[in-house]
Amino acid sequence: MSFITSIPHKFIIAEIGTSHGGSFDKAKELIDAAIYAGADCVKFQIVYAHEILHPDTGFVKLPTGNIPLYDRFMELETSPEFYIMCADYCKKQNILFSASPFGLKSLKELAGINPALIKIASPELNHFPLLHCINENYNKFPLVLSSGVSKLSDIEKALEATTNVKSRALLHCITAYPAPEEEYNLKVIENLSAIFGVPAGVSDHSMDPVLVPVLSVACGGSIIEKHICLSRKDSGLDDPVALEPDDFLKMVKAVRHAEKLSFAEITAEMSSEYGSEKVLRILGTGKKELAAAEKQNYSRTNRSIHFMRSMCKGEKITENDIAVLRTEKVLSPGISPEFYNTVLGAELARDVQNGSGLVWADVIN
Repeated sequence: MSFITSIPHKFIIAEIGTSHGGSFDKAKELIDAAIYAGADCVKFQIVYAHEILHPDTGFVKLPTGNIPLYDRFMELETSPEFYIMCADYCKKQNILFSASPFGLKSLKELAGINPALIKIASPELNHFPLLHCINENYNKFPLVLSSGVSKLSDIEKALEATTNVKSRALLHCITAYPAPEEEYNLKVIENLSAIFGVPAGVSDHSMDPVLVPVLSVACGGSIIEKHICLSRKDSGLDDPVALEPDDFLKMVKAVRHAEKLSFAEITAEMSSEYGSEKVLRILGTGKKELAAAEKQNYSRTNRSIHFMRSMCKGEKITENDIAVLRTEKVLSPGISPEFYNTVLGAELARDVQNGSGLVWADVIN
């Protein structure tokens, strides 16, 4: 039996992410807020900038000016002991602890904490070295995979890479912050579950606390993940699109109410409050495709192979020369990480630049 389906109600994850800002006191406040709101589980993000980005990936606009995106991610790094303390506090407070790893280092640290589950964020759905490591070494942990900025074939490959994991689930997601409610196409949840034979739910980045979560229940969703913050005015990376504690509580209460209703009853209630046309647009067609809000991010937000130094024609590629990274702002995307082992040891057919995505024309077949 799946970890998720063994739970008698919809499984609600409060995504704390990095909103704690490295403060354990604030992390405890956020955990307490999740408990107050009725979440089943809290989720953190174990961030090391080098596991996510190349230093030359570009800039992010902040109120203080433009700063390198890599530096912004470095600000999110904390010590392994921080997450151990968070997990211990969760245990004392009787709420489940989980986190997202972004590479092999953070995965190993997370597994050492014994989380309730491992969550793979949408951009890491094609991080095959990470998925293979989970499959081979950490398959005892339930695995939840988000599927934003992905196609049906991407989901299929990720599940094929994790067949040893005994308990898996999918989260339908739109990788946009905030995500437009009317692009959510929530009917795809039931289809994903039927196609792949695993529980499915939603990771919601929209602003309304009720609409998408409740309609996901109508569409057979088993899991609801949504960001939580103490205040949307705080400086956390995701705070502007997170729910404050009272709104998170409102969401949980609405979901618990919807659990008792049929599809027709839920859609009727939501139509009465939000309008039937909007509800129909949110429900969508059920066909898995990239949302309009995320199309431009495909191949840039998710992972590809990048060079970590400038190299000359004739050199052979080693593990120190390439990395599986998000392309993001200004760099050129490379080939899929599924070919990481294929290009190791390959000879360069031409000179390449530090940071650029590795493409097939770079190597001698």
